[in-house]
Amino acid sequence: MRQWLPPVPPASGRQPASGQALAGMVQRLGEPGFASGLLDDLAPVLPAASWSVYRTGQRCKPTLFMSASRGVPDTTQDCWWAYLSGPYRRDRTWGRAFEDVPSEPLTRLCHVTATEVEGEHRARVYEAHGVAERVSVVDYESDGSVFAVNFYRHQHQQPFRDGQISGFESVAPVLLALARKHIALARPQAMVPLVQEEDTDHAVLPALVALPQGLPALRERLLRLQHDLTDRELDVCARVLQGMTHEGIAADLGLGVPTVKTYRNRAFARMGIHFRNELFAKVLGR
Repeated sequence: MRQWLPPVPPASGRQPASGQALAGMVQRLGEPGFASGLLDDLAPVLPAASWSVYRTGQRCKPTLFMSASRGVPDTTQDCWWAYLSGPYRRDRTWGRAFEDVPSEPLTRLCHVTATEVEGEHRARVYEAHGVAERVSVVDYESDGSVFAVNFYRHQHQQPFRDGQISGFESVAPVLLALARKHIALARPQAMVPLVQEEDTDHAVLPALVALPQGLPALRERLLRLQHDLTDRELDVCARVLQGMTHEGIAADLGLGVPTVKTYRNRAFARMGIHFRNELFAKVLGR
């Protein structure tokens, strides 16, 4: 596990080959295909099988802004839910205690292999989803939160070579800027409200994701988990898993907030649970 400073761009000289990889990324800014297209563009520099952009920390609500996979089934959201089920509170892969606040904002590059990750985090996130290695460009923000752009090697791939990590290093500051810009461009159309913590004990906080994304898959997973859930109970619980508030679910389904809570409570009773984090734990266990 190591951290280092991003490079200072040269004042002059030939454009590195990795610069060609950035052209397609810039063209896709704000477009729906940005996340998956970026992995294709970056492949000649760093052949990652998946990537994610998220913010985490004690003083912010953990948020997954985007993720995608290339050449493997996309389990990035499952990884995120597994991360939120406990490991994120004790994550030491950023080289500092989770609650530490830097004296000023910092940008760092990080490299970690699965064997260097602590037990629960390694088992739930890395080993369970075939992830073997991560390189990241990270902003440590003034409130103590971490804004991270992460690229993952999966177990079927060869380890990242020094030259590939060097290539990533050369484009990392631009990747960070592109991720932030895409989030700013895409958020008004693609994002839904964050979850409220009113009914959680250990507040498992889900991703901030596009509203239509994953609803059929979530309903199917819930139905496998509890076959007697009604259609409305499935509708509500799937949206709970997507991170929507009760108000957001009510607006989306054309229901009143008390009705949404009734459907949620009925579904929870069928499953023998009481809290949102227990729903996440059940779904993650399937």
